[in-house]
Formats: sequence, C-alpha cells, structure tokens
Amino acid sequence: MSPPFPNLAITGASRGLGAALALRAAAPGARMLLLARSEAALAAVCAACRARGAEAQAAALDVRDAPALAHALLDFDARHPLDLLVANAGVTGGTPEGGGLEGWESASRVLSVNLLGAVAAVEPVLPRMVARGRGRIGLVASVAALRGLPDSPAYCASKAGLRAYGESLRARLGPEGVGVTVLQPGFFESDMSARFDAPQMGRLGLDRAADLAWRALVRGRGRATFPWALGAALQALDLLPAPLADWAVRRYRFTIRPGE
Repeated sequence: MSPPFPNLAITGASRGLGAALALRAAAPGARMLLLARSEAALAAVCAACRARGAEAQAAALDVRDAPALAHALLDFDARHPLDLLVANAGVTGGTPEGGGLEGWESASRVLSVNLLGAVAAVEPVLPRMVARGRGRIGLVASVAALRGLPDSPAYCASKAGLRAYGESLRARLGPEGVGVTVLQPGFFESDMSARFDAPQMGRLGLDRAADLAWRALVRGRGRATFPWALGAALQALDLLPAPLADWAVRRYRFTIRPGE
C-alpha cells in the first residue's frame, strides 16, 4: 500500500509532535524533508524514519531564516513534488517566573517563529501546489487561538493569526485542488507543556495527539481541535460579554518556565 503522502515536509520535526508525525508518515515509498534547528535531534528522527522504510532528508535551519527555508523546500519540491507540508515549528512565551509582563523580546520571538515562520514555509510552495492542482498544507495552531489568555498574549496572538491564515487559505485554495488542515491541539505531552506551570486540562499523551493530528491530515479535514471539550470551553468563553469572559480567564493563572 502506498503512503497517503508520498512526498512531504515537516518543520519543527526534531521532537514532540513534529517528530511523532514524521514517524507516522514514514513508510516504504515515502520521501521526507525534516526541518528543525537541532542537527543531532533531526539526525535521530531521520534514522528512525529510514528504519521504517522511508527516504528521509534533514535540513537544520531556523524557520525565521526565510530565504534558507524557501531554498530547502523548493529544492526538495523540485525533486519530489510535495503532497504535504506541515508547518509545525513553534515556541512558547508568556508571563515570566516571578510575575511581570511578557516584554518585546519574548513577544517578537514567539510571533516570528509561530506565525511568520509558518507563513515563510507555506508561501514558497503554494504556487507549485496550485500549478499541480493538488497538495495539502497542515498548520499546527492551538486551542489558544480560540481565546486570548492574559498570561500568554503573544502566543495566543501567534496561534490566532495562524488559524486565521489557514482558514483564509483553505477557502481560497479549495477550488484550486489544494487542501488546508488547521490543527488546534490543547495540552499534550511535550517539552512545551512540561514548562507550563498550571493545571493542564484534558492533557493527552503525545501518541494520542499525533494520532489525532495525522488522522485529520489523511482524511483531509479542514480543521481538528483536540481535546474537543477544551476547545469548546474556550469558544464558549468568547461568546460571553467581554467583562465576564475576562474575569473567567483571569482565574486561570500560569507561568512559563524558561525554555523553548
């Protein structure tokens, strides 16, 4: 049986959800470009994918380096026309330990990686996908896109922007034969969640989160939110009058321990 996406690329593929998706895509006949900053971690994921029969190529780079990112993706696409691109690379930020405001340095970093880094990955390959009349874009947003939280304004903004970008692209590209899946995970087992100092409602295991994300991509869903109950709760908050919704989210306070 041929893989659902014979040619694919994943950013942020060295760990967490990106690495787990790469392993689910790895199969005989699959050709993969895995991108992340850590060369050593990428090499390990590539080796695991090759052990499953895939052809895996690594590109160690930062998604904020838009020219290098475009070059790597277009070079791969010229040899193996992409069936799937997953923009997964992301970092977190928010209230520092000890309180205080997020600040420009943290906010600009989060926005440049989570939002602009995803756009930098998608835009170079879109004209080729449209010309071929096929392909799928996967954007890893977050349930944080559904309602701004007072302790992580830039992170929520980056994911809300990515969600809106994906929704816009899906409506525009559908008639062109190019699909877009917006993934909106909540808490799941990851380095990012480990630095989140607060109760993690509905937290999933990494394998479960990756299974749900991969299934949504393979089935061509327009969006997937998991766990569903957390997403529904945040959407419901956004329907309340602003003072009441703000009061509710202020009751859920957290800090982000240093890291990425």
